[in-house]
Amino acid sequence: MKYFGTDGFRGAANEGLTVDHAFKIGRYVGWYYGARQERKARVVVGKDTRRSSYMFESALVAGLVASGADAYLLHVIPTPGVAYETVDGRFDCGIMISASHNPYTDNGIKLVNGEGYKMDEDVLELIEAFIDGEVDVPLATGDAIGCTVDYMQGRNRYIAHLIASANFSLQGVKVGLDCANGAASSVAKPVFDALGADVRVINNAPDGFNINVDCGSTHIDRLRRHVVEQGLDVGFAYDGDADRCLAVDERGNVVDGDLILYICGVYLNKHGRLTAGTVVPTVMSNYGLFKALDEASLSYETTAVGDKNVYACMRENGYSLGGEQSGHIIFGDIECTGDGIMTSLRVMEVYRAEREKLSQLAAPVKLYPQELVNVRVADKDAAMGDAGVLDSVKRAEEFLTGQGRVLVRASGTEPLVRVLAEAPTDELCKQANAIVLEALEPHRA
Repeated sequence: MKYFGTDGFRGAANEGLTVDHAFKIGRYVGWYYGARQERKARVVVGKDTRRSSYMFESALVAGLVASGADAYLLHVIPTPGVAYETVDGRFDCGIMISASHNPYTDNGIKLVNGEGYKMDEDVLELIEAFIDGEVDVPLATGDAIGCTVDYMQGRNRYIAHLIASANFSLQGVKVGLDCANGAASSVAKPVFDALGADVRVINNAPDGFNINVDCGSTHIDRLRRHVVEQGLDVGFAYDGDADRCLAVDERGNVVDGDLILYICGVYLNKHGRLTAGTVVPTVMSNYGLFKALDEASLSYETTAVGDKNVYACMRENGYSLGGEQSGHIIFGDIECTGDGIMTSLRVMEVYRAEREKLSQLAAPVKLYPQELVNVRVADKDAAMGDAGVLDSVKRAEEFLTGQGRVLVRASGTEPLVRVLAEAPTDELCKQANAIVLEALEPHRA
């Protein structure tokens, strides 16, 4: 794919991703789902809080209605909210404007089909061909031109869906929420308020520039301090578009995606709700998770990195739980994409039912030390294909002599090569990574 990566079309606003791109995406999508089939398409559009999201929303909507589609605006909403409302509102497809955990200077366009899944690659390839001028589609005229609909009730229905999914009360529970000054800012607190929790929120005053800045799931230290200083029972941190969630226990310790998979997997299996007794993590999950799952008599099937790959495995095999260490967790019985707020509710379900502190629920998992280094490179494909780099990975694994592992992969959304070492000690991790980092040095940007 030329423009669309593992998580949509992403780039620096008006540099890698421009308003022209957005307009053309809207143009093609509006025609593909509408006039191409001699009908009027209905497309739902959401966005996060970064300043350029409003610009891209306008460009997308202009393209959609110019091709004859009706555009329904959800305004600021989490990415999973767009996926939910696409299905619930029976739209032809959904579009989310967000660069997730990236800085405000970046943005992205994510597409989901009418079933709420990430858009099929064959459709994305057609959109790319239109962007590059290889094909053309007609403009709508007269009464065939589409309209724009203010669709705030769609966001309200999504909030109601989250609340309805929780059959428990959080009365008396002190919960901290870090909304990353992003899409969760207008959704998370109302949900926890409705369940009776004593909610203490931070980073929920977006100004267009502060999304993900020293906050949220990628910068969790502030929430850790908040939980301890306020004497809270639990804390949850979301990323910019709220499809990720990490937790913090009452001691201020991070409960990452691996630990959430364990906590929820054991609970669901106990109640006969874990299909085939199997959890679906990625190859990046900690060895300690795999060991703890073995000890809990649970099976697991690993996938390549990316929630798209996790869900593909879950869908193909009918599995009900999967996710990533970064906090993308998918509960296959109720959703088809990661939803950070839903994940926090499922953790609270276990918390209430088991009547144990979060630290106790996570205690059986003994995580191995990991060191992840992101190397910005000029050409990630060239770096990943370099014989010297490939050889360095083998040498790093030999250095660990079966005590750990080294994983090297290219980012799907950024010009980065990610180098991960996992070993019994931090020092061994650093030494193993150093072998690979030296080989990557000529490729640095």
